[in-house]
Amino acid sequence: MESVANQRIARVSAHLQPPNSQMEESCVLKRTDCRAKGGAPGFKVAILGAAGGIGQPLAMLMKMNPLVSVLHLYDVVNAPGVTADISHMDTGAVVRGFLGQPQLESALIGMDLVIIPAGVPRKPGMTRDDLFNINAGIVRTLCEGVAKCCPNAIVNLISNPVNSTVPIAAEVFKKAGTYDPKRLLGVTMLDVVRANTFVAEVLGLDPREVDVPVVGGHAGVTILPLLSQAKPPSSFTPEETEYLTKRIQDGGTEVVQAKAGAGSATLSMAYAAVKFADACLRGLRGDAGVVECAFVASEGGIAKGEKGAGGKHSEGDFLHQEIVSIQLKQII
Repeated sequence: MESVANQRIARVSAHLQPPNSQMEESCVLKRTDCRAKGGAPGFKVAILGAAGGIGQPLAMLMKMNPLVSVLHLYDVVNAPGVTADISHMDTGAVVRGFLGQPQLESALIGMDLVIIPAGVPRKPGMTRDDLFNINAGIVRTLCEGVAKCCPNAIVNLISNPVNSTVPIAAEVFKKAGTYDPKRLLGVTMLDVVRANTFVAEVLGLDPREVDVPVVGGHAGVTILPLLSQAKPPSSFTPEETEYLTKRIQDGGTEVVQAKAGAGSATLSMAYAAVKFADACLRGLRGDAGVVECAFVASEGGIAKGEKGAGGKHSEGDFLHQEIVSIQLKQII
């Protein structure tokens, strides 16, 4: 009886801890013998920066996504605690935690989708240049791991400033010989989420019934909400157009100031990231007509159409957030 109990405990331990953890060394049952390799059919997703302000709610929401079968949570601090907490949720995805640089590769092997919210948040007085100086190195290191361990994974890059970190990721992948512009997507969904919400407020509608494309960049005046293409079709006064455009562009600053030094947009960003990740997973599943905005490689125009995730772009500058059709199954 005691042996059976030990085996049950070992199964739980093996499913919570990464392969090279100290706990596995003392387990009666090794991970390879454990049944907990994925509780439901679906995709394998890794979150790099899972213990941060965006990473934790993002991890929780991805655990709830029925398209996820395995969820790997990586961070340089606190990953075991977040993993244990989220793993208690009674949803299908099996959760495993990975702590620190030595376990990065284990976190990435075999992943279908990698979401990267890692990095420091923007604080009052910080410019996006300040963010770049810190987050650029973090993104480079993580993308080197992706290039080595799961070069065919779709990468959703959240780390700010997205206008700069996405080109850095592209250069890392080019150097490794794994670059595919269709698989590298800067997550700008929060601009769309904000646009939908603010337009709905002005029109007196349910935000779930509103869809506003947002193109351009992902910082300040580079954010371009296409109010003329909003659904349902609507007309705005010049004053409303100016108000909406400015509020959508300054949405991040609005949250930073409201939190008064306690952080930036984390909860709404996590929601937006999960919304975009779900679109990617539905694309991987082969669903048709999945269209979202993203920051992708561009020849200098704004693209919309059935062109695969990211469109048929050159390896030139990342100039535009574009409306892209996510049909990822076609490019695997």
